[in-house]
Amino acid sequence: MSKTLMRFGSALAAAAVAMAGLGGFSSSALAENVQPTDAPSTYVAPKISSDAPVYDETHPENLTGDQLYAKSAIVIEADSGDVIFEKNADDRMFPASTTKIMTVLLGLTKGDLSADVTMDSVAANVEAGSSTIPLQVGETVNFKDLLYATMVRSGNDGANLIAEAVSGSIESFVALMNQTAQTLGCKDTNFANPNGLQDENHYTTARDMATIARQAMQNEEFQKIAKTYTYSLPKSNLSRSRVLIGADDNWLNPGSDNAYYYQYATGIKTGHTDAAGYCYVGSAERDGVKLISVVFYTTANGRWTDTKKLMEYGFSQFVSVTPADLYEMNPTVIETSGYSMDDTDIGRLQLDIAPMPDTRTVHIVATKTEVDTLARNLKQAVVIQYSRENYEAPITQGEVFGTLTYYPTDGGSAVTYQLTASRSIARRENAPKSIAEIEAETYADPNPFPPLSPELALLAAIPLGALFLLVRWIWRRTHKNSRRNRRRNRVPKPGNRYFR
Repeated sequence: MSKTLMRFGSALAAAAVAMAGLGGFSSSALAENVQPTDAPSTYVAPKISSDAPVYDETHPENLTGDQLYAKSAIVIEADSGDVIFEKNADDRMFPASTTKIMTVLLGLTKGDLSADVTMDSVAANVEAGSSTIPLQVGETVNFKDLLYATMVRSGNDGANLIAEAVSGSIESFVALMNQTAQTLGCKDTNFANPNGLQDENHYTTARDMATIARQAMQNEEFQKIAKTYTYSLPKSNLSRSRVLIGADDNWLNPGSDNAYYYQYATGIKTGHTDAAGYCYVGSAERDGVKLISVVFYTTANGRWTDTKKLMEYGFSQFVSVTPADLYEMNPTVIETSGYSMDDTDIGRLQLDIAPMPDTRTVHIVATKTEVDTLARNLKQAVVIQYSRENYEAPITQGEVFGTLTYYPTDGGSAVTYQLTASRSIARRENAPKSIAEIEAETYADPNPFPPLSPELALLAAIPLGALFLLVRWIWRRTHKNSRRNRRRNRVPKPGNRYFR
């Protein structure tokens, strides 16, 4: 079992203990003034008012509440739970078989998926003509198969058997359903049974049901069940194997003759009684944006068209971007030096971004306005480290300049991207060599002595010539003084050539 499921199961157990200390819940205690708003005794198909503006599929962002058949509706962003659109979302409504979302969720988090369960007469006792899997009394099936079959066929007998398998009795399981609803923050919900069959004390709101569905869709196994519209139930002790087909086929099946298929759909659950009308709790995902919608008391086909309108509206309001997408909306531009005078961008260089190998993908879901704000202030949420000491030309396209690290707000591990040169920049033609270049050329030259050139010979001759002149000057000065001294010390010649 995943850590998420363990935490959720622990929360439910804690809530159960707390409520037990308060005497627990009872349907009658919560049933005061429970009649849903304007609930008819028989189904009357709702209609779109003739005064309502005509819905334009090319502009889903213009959706209004009176363009929906549903009496109550909502669409939320699945990750955050933010409400995107609502219509009478707090009106009490009968949920019909959308109830089974809670039933199956509790089956997944509280039941043993590997166990075998046997249908008994209590669980099999459902309203005549209502939907069943069906299972015969005494028939044994795997509990996980039971969960799938109950959702696909909306089996009321299956929902009862799940309740017995988890809590020992239907009554105890209903108490657990209500405890869980309160734990999840549902404000106006009371369950009277695990299957959704009509009961005046069995009600919820579109807002509360969206909350329950959002919690359910955080469970990986529930996600698989939610998008299953056909299921092969294995052979049992009393029945041969059989293929079950559900009403979600309209929403999920891409068949060519299916007018209501939605390519972004990922589930979840239908519902219908005369008092509840046609209901649907839906989920969809596009480009990383996940939505959950609820429509209560709509028409047989309106549950699909209404749901699609809500989803398209939601996708028009929210977008999903990666940190790289945000960076590209406001990329880093640096000023280089030593660039060619022919450079058309005057040395300005934009740095491209690319994920590092094995970098996980992070999606940021927000409104378009929020995305623009995030892009403008991205540098406050990232750390940029440069690997080059200078930005001197020449520069080669693709050359790595550094890294950008983004720290997700979801608490997950940081993701790192490379920042690379978006283009090549030539060096200025008459630019002097840098110290690094001189050093590189020196170390690369196999001859330790520099090659002889006129310039080098001149440089060598200047000090030698100066030395020669200095020596010559010193010698001449010394020789001149010596001659003067010799003349001064010479004996004078006699006055005549004869002497005695």
